[in-house]
This record gives sequence, C-alpha cells and structure tokens, in this order.
Amino acid sequence: MAERRGGMRAALLAPVAGRTWRELLYLVVGLPLSTVYFGLAIAGVSAGAGLLVTFVGVPVLAGVLAMCRGFGVVERARVRGLLRAPVGAPAPVRAGRPGAAAAMGALLKSGSAWRHVLYSLVHFPWALFSACLALVLWGYGWGMLLYPLWFWVFPAFTDQPGLQLFQNGDYTFYLDAPLAIAVAGLIGLGLTLATPWVIRALVTVDRVLVTGLLGRSRLDDRVSELESDRGAVVDTAAADLRRIERELHDGAQARLAAVAMDLGLAKERLAEDPRAAARMVDEAHGEVKTALQELRHLARGIHPAVLTDRGLDAALSSVASRCAVPVRVDVDLPSRPAAAIEGLAYFTVSELLRDVSGHAGARSASVEVWRSGERLMIRVAGDGPCPAGPSAGSGPAGLAERLDAVDGVLVVDSSQGHGTTATAELPWRA
Repeated sequence: MAERRGGMRAALLAPVAGRTWRELLYLVVGLPLSTVYFGLAIAGVSAGAGLLVTFVGVPVLAGVLAMCRGFGVVERARVRGLLRAPVGAPAPVRAGRPGAAAAMGALLKSGSAWRHVLYSLVHFPWALFSACLALVLWGYGWGMLLYPLWFWVFPAFTDQPGLQLFQNGDYTFYLDAPLAIAVAGLIGLGLTLATPWVIRALVTVDRVLVTGLLGRSRLDDRVSELESDRGAVVDTAAADLRRIERELHDGAQARLAAVAMDLGLAKERLAEDPRAAARMVDEAHGEVKTALQELRHLARGIHPAVLTDRGLDAALSSVASRCAVPVRVDVDLPSRPAAAIEGLAYFTVSELLRDVSGHAGARSASVEVWRSGERLMIRVAGDGPCPAGPSAGSGPAGLAERLDAVDGVLVVDSSQGHGTTATAELPWRA
C-alpha cells in the first residue's frame, strides 16, 4: 500500500519534478546542437570523401573525425549533467609512432571516432522528432490545463468569446461554455500528467544512443580490465617471489650456513676431541633434516607434486589433513581443468583454510569443489567468523584480486552465529 501511494504521488508530481524539467531542457537544447553536428559532419565527410582522389581528403576526414569526437565530449557532458547518467569516455586514440601522419592514420582506423560521426548523422532526425513532440505535448498540456485561468483574454482583448477550435461554413466552435472549459482543463490535466513519461521514454532513446555510440565500448572496458588484471598478476608474482626469497633466506639458507659452520668446527676438533666432534656432526645432521623439511614445505607451497600427479582431490585432501581443524573434502569433477586453473584452485582453498584455522576461530570446516557448465566452483565453509572480507587489504582481498585476474570471482559471506562461507568461481579452460 505504501509503495502504491508513493508511485501515485510520484506520478502526480512528475510535471513539476526537477527530473522532468531537466529532461525537457535536454531535448530542447539537443535540437540546435544536433543541427550543428549534422551540418558540419555531413559537409566534412562529403568534402573529405570527394577529395580522397588527392591527399587533401585524408587530413580533411581526420579533422572531421577529431571534430566529431569533440561533439561527443559535449554530448556526454549533457547526459551526465541533465540526465544524471554516468557515461564513460571512450579510450583515447593512440598513434603507434609520433608524427602527424601516424595521428591521422590512428583516427581513420578508430572505430570510436567513426561511431561519433554516425551519432552526429543519426541523432539529428531523432532530436528533431523528440524535441518537437515534447514541446507540442508540453505546451498543449499546460495550455489546456490552465485554460480556465486565461480564457478571459479572448473576450477582453479580441472579438472572440473564447479559443476557436474549428470553423465549418457559418458554424464556429469556441471554448467559451463552462462545460467546454472544464473538459479542456481535464484534457490538459491528462496531457500534463502523461507528458513527463513520454519525455522520459524519449530521453531513454537518447541515453541509449549516447551510451552505445559515444561511450566506452565493451572492447575498451575489456582492455582496461586486462590492464588492471595484468598489474594485479605482476604484483602477486612479485609478492610471491619476495615471500620465497624471505623464506629461503630466513629458513633453509640460515640453517645450512649454521650447518657449514658446525661441520667446520667439527672438522677442526676431530683430532683433538672426537667425541665432541661426533656430537657436533650429529647436531648438524639434525639441522640438515630440518632444512630439508623446510625446503619440501616451500616446494609444496610453490606447486605441490601431488597436485600434478593425482589432481585436486588428493591435493586438497593433503591440505585438509594439515589443517588445525577437522575438514571434510568433497571433490566432484568429471575431468581435470587447465593446469593453471587447477593450481589457482588449490591455492585458493589453501588460503581460505588457513584463514579458517588460523584466524576465524572455527571448530570444523568443509570444502566442496564441482563443475558447473564452464566454471569451476569452490565453496569453503567454517563455523567461525571471517576477520576480513574481500574489501580488506589482505587475506581474502588479495585472493579476490588473484582470482579476478583470470575472470574469477570470490564472495565471502560471514554472519554472527552462522559461520563463514567463501564461494569462488573460476573458468574451466580445460
């Protein structure tokens, strides 16, 4: 009931709403602008095409394309300012090498620039139709609605009793009777209430034209996304290399250096005190075992052999066995995905289980992996809260960036008393 009242109130107030007046202004201003765009674009394209038999046609066409891109800047600003619609600018035209010839060639090969020219040609007839329709409906609506307030102008200043609607021979119909004036007001009320929605439909077409022809294309968005993902991949790889270097320096390398020193001392004491030398060799043997264990753990963190040999099921079972809390693993895959995706899935589960056991305070967890169409689905659930969601600076946040680099998605749902569930999607790419 409240929603119905709100919708009725919005419909009644639409003729005086700021949005309606902004949209009407957009249509009215668009007519002279589109006329200028159309005239300059068609003249420039015609002149450039006609002069292509000489070299002059190439710079003329390039200039027209640059000019139409300037028109696009104005139109996007109008849409953002009056229609409050976010329209991104297309990617800039980049020449492969410096020089005027390269810049002209880049403009001529730019699909975005030619879409701007198409907009300049197509928008004119639509702007003419929409502006005229909106102004006619708006003027007749308000004029008829307010007719009871201004019909006295005719008998006061002319020799007519009211507004003349039509004349047939000797018969002329005027809006002067009270009933006719009331009906005219009702018709005006209907037109006034309906016109904002007609205007809204008209500017919707404009918004589609601007977004489709003057905005960023899907290719531009994809290129930007890939550039961002490439940066994330480079940062992740650099962080992994720093981690490996740190673990080698602080772990196995330090232990092996200590072993070398102990063996050197044992060698010096071998003749003087064989028993002490044997004890030092025994200690060095223990340090070597520890260093080997650390190196195996580090190698497993880079890429576990069990994953390559036996697949995700065995690799995740191995991870679950080392987890601090009981973990149930359920892997249902008809075949193995691409090696890179399989590795990323392994590290995703490892990271999430590390959060579950180390930070979330969970008492148990579960891991489910299955295939859905062309996506590899992963769900890790624990009965403890998650310390950081995907927007945080570390943990799931870094994992989400790594998954996004391969068109993957990570969603973490944590609520008090219901535990934490992390769901990841990865492309299959077998």
